[in-house]
Amino acid sequence: MSQSPGLPTPPPSLPDAQAGRLLRLLEAVRTVGSELELHSTLDRICETAAALTDARYAALGVVDEEGEGLSDFVFHGVDEETARRIGRRPDGHHGVLGALIHDPVPLLIEDVTEDPRFYGFPEHHPPMRTFLGVPVRVQGEIFGNLYLAEKRGGGPFGQEDLDLVRVLASEAGIAIGHARLYEAAQQRERWIDGSVAVTTALLSGQDTDDALQVVAEQARRLSDSAAALVLLPADEGGLEIVAVSAERPGRVLGTVVPAENELVRELVDGRVVFLQDAAADPRTATEPQAVARLARAWGPTMMLPLQSEGRVLGGLVMARARGGRAFTRAERVLAVQFAAQAALALMMAEAQRDRERLAVYEDRDRIARDLHDLVIQRLFATGMMLESAQRRSVVPEVREGVGKAVDELDTTIQEIRTAIFALQQNPAEAATSLRTRVLRELTTAAVPLGFRPGHRFVGPVDTLVGELTGKNLLAALREALSNAFRHANASRIEVVVDATVELPDGTPGVRLTVADDGVGVPEGGRRSGLRNLKRRAQSLGGDSWIEGGIGENGAGTTVVWQAPQ
Repeated sequence: MSQSPGLPTPPPSLPDAQAGRLLRLLEAVRTVGSELELHSTLDRICETAAALTDARYAALGVVDEEGEGLSDFVFHGVDEETARRIGRRPDGHHGVLGALIHDPVPLLIEDVTEDPRFYGFPEHHPPMRTFLGVPVRVQGEIFGNLYLAEKRGGGPFGQEDLDLVRVLASEAGIAIGHARLYEAAQQRERWIDGSVAVTTALLSGQDTDDALQVVAEQARRLSDSAAALVLLPADEGGLEIVAVSAERPGRVLGTVVPAENELVRELVDGRVVFLQDAAADPRTATEPQAVARLARAWGPTMMLPLQSEGRVLGGLVMARARGGRAFTRAERVLAVQFAAQAALALMMAEAQRDRERLAVYEDRDRIARDLHDLVIQRLFATGMMLESAQRRSVVPEVREGVGKAVDELDTTIQEIRTAIFALQQNPAEAATSLRTRVLRELTTAAVPLGFRPGHRFVGPVDTLVGELTGKNLLAALREALSNAFRHANASRIEVVVDATVELPDGTPGVRLTVADDGVGVPEGGRRSGLRNLKRRAQSLGGDSWIEGGIGENGAGTTVVWQAPQ
């Protein structure tokens, strides 16, 4: 059949083998771009390249941000058990892999072990001779290198293999670019969600320790770290570890890293610290032993100040396991933003607690004013009316009953004044105040006594009585209550702490009175406990003594202990 004039000559048909490889290349290109997750894309590239060139082994090394080594190494053809025995993956600083990083041009080597750049294989590494290496570029920049080794059949890789892999590497660069964009978007979304969770926890009003634990857990999860720590300023200086998230945290919670530590100084000054290998950094070895032991398992580490509006509230540490991949520039930026968001949430939570505390103080002040201006004044007026009625009464029983009512009103007024002083006290100090400690002693004594002693406070004992005098007053109270339990056989005990006393030399003092209705101190009875009380008072410049009984039949004992405030 003759060719029609004017029509082009058809190209000769491709050999079957060549056509088959072209179809495999087209299928490989389609396959490489089918993943969006970055690591899956790298795995697929290695697998496809090995199948396309009949290579036994394939790997893709991701060049680090400095362009000096490998930050990640994905492989195909080596089983997990062999990889575990080999140990650390190549870092790209030496050998043929390092040469391809510093001079990113395609390489075809018939026997890599004979190449002058060969650095040697680690123990348990499978034997490899033939080698093909091609750089992978993403948007014009070197992303990494694709390595192929050990062509099946024993022959070397040829020019045709190199051409196919170069086309595949070009398409792989496009697929990696898409996967990186997708992963970056997903990563930002995760960090935003984590910041929202932290902000919600800190502002929800839940326990502060629980909220800080959420910060540590979110930081560890988002940064893909082995451990995360939250540190806040300690009372004695330095930073205290207040939250830990780790598989094996050790006993570091509550540990204070001293202010002299160089890393702590960096954080307190508001500077970000990145460590390539925390275990090998001498600055981590000088910390408390509990922290140093934990840091020995750390590799790449981020130490970020919790800083907002120029104020450093603490620090956040995120550490990957030793030998783990380094934090990328994007991860560092996101972590810094996360720390700033957490610091802002901490400040907002602190301001919220201050507002709530102020509202409580205002309410307590209002109640105290109402008690003083209304209740006490009315009770005082009622007492005066009763005293006037008592003077006019001619019936002894009535006068006695009215007198007891007046005494009860006086006691009630003193107790209300005690409540007013308590309302004016800072709630944060209540747990360690003298008033609270006295009440704790009375509660403790109620168990062996079988009843709770009565009590009354006169004056602002928490603000007037010093710490040393308060400790000795508690010891005296403990001794007096013990004596009443062991010797007095009392059914009623009254305790009065009076901070409005003036000592004989004119200095202000405090007086503790413990009165019971028991059998009293017998003539010639043991008085070692009372002598101890006297010596304790005299050591402070005060004195103590014993007065007569208060019982209805003249029994009982009143122990009086007083000392300068």
